[in-house]
Amino acid sequence: MNGPLIAVTGASGAVGGRVARRLVRTGVPVRLLGRDPSKLPDLPGADAAPPASYGDGEAMRRALDGAHTLFLVSAHESPDRVREHTTAVDAAVAVGVERIVYVSFLGAAPDATFTFARDHWHTEAHIRVADVRRTFLRDSWYLAALPAMTGADGVLRGPGGDGRVAAVAHEDIADAAASVLLDEGTTHDDATYDLTGPEAFTLAEAAEELARRTGRPVRYVPETTEEAYASRASYGAEDWEVAGWVTSYEAIAAGEMDAVSDAVPVLTGHPAKSFATYLDENPDSYRHLLAGS
Repeated sequence: MNGPLIAVTGASGAVGGRVARRLVRTGVPVRLLGRDPSKLPDLPGADAAPPASYGDGEAMRRALDGAHTLFLVSAHESPDRVREHTTAVDAAVAVGVERIVYVSFLGAAPDATFTFARDHWHTEAHIRVADVRRTFLRDSWYLAALPAMTGADGVLRGPGGDGRVAAVAHEDIADAAASVLLDEGTTHDDATYDLTGPEAFTLAEAAEELARRTGRPVRYVPETTEEAYASRASYGAEDWEVAGWVTSYEAIAAGEMDAVSDAVPVLTGHPAKSFATYLDENPDSYRHLLAGS
């Protein structure tokens, strides 16, 4: 294998796993990180690091020792997520990691409507002052989330109003990330890329697309903030988590998710997938809607 070692976090997940597979196919050295090594994919040529969670600085230092680049997939949402991220970043810097490519979120800001996007801004801020080269990949909503959030009753509900979202495919994120990671030059240093789909659409239009695929009624039901919290109360989730769910829709209504970027085609050399294309390629994503007909 040739080239510097790239450490990939979240390698058992939807983004990290896809990125790891792309990197391995090129023959670069790859190290897979995860809290549970038994869940990491078995990729020929890739090494599995010892168990490491972001919040465990000592374990992260062991896992990252010798790595040149860290692909840092954001941790699962939690009240402590920013501390976990900063601990992982500090561990990387401590063992000499030279570059961090961080998976952030579109519109990351300290006052973002989407509460979880604030975590990303604080993480970016910490990386910016660290002694490390850096690139931020700000993903939009995932296309996969749209059918997943549509109930078997054929209803997609939330306080998204008439706002638009340029949701993006996991595959496009992985292609873009691999392109950045494999470029060992300084082209992407200090760059922030908004990774979006090719068009911004309303949630009502997403429901119409799902209806065309399933041949059954699928509709978007806009909710007020109060209705959104009430309709999600039965899940028994903690307040901070429900707030994240609700404000993700409110960010759409506020016009914070309608940006359409050319970063995917520029970085990958191919067009970003539309929602229609995603559904064509992933019929299992809406199979629960067919079962509910």
